[in-house]
Amino acid sequence: MELNSLFEQAVANSKTLTEKPDNETLLKLYALFKQATEGDNTGSGPENAFDFVAKFKHEAWSKLAGTTKEAAMQDYIDLVTKLKG
Repeated sequence: MELNSLFEQAVANSKTLTEKPDNETLLKLYALFKQATEGDNTGSGPENAFDFVAKFKHEAWSKLAGTTKEAAMQDYIDLVTKLKG
């Protein structure tokens, strides 16, 4: 199966997990998804300094700078597969 199809299936599977992942794993899923679909984070961060969720999301995505979309897709697929157990 092609990588894009596997990624789309993993996205669908991530919405049907039996248990909600911990916050660190959720941030990783978010960052990998954004890197896979949009590439490097070019934003300057959240406007509201007290929006900690947005801040953590921004930082998690920024850490993946330079990761190819294909590598991010594969990492996302691998993580969802691991979570589905």
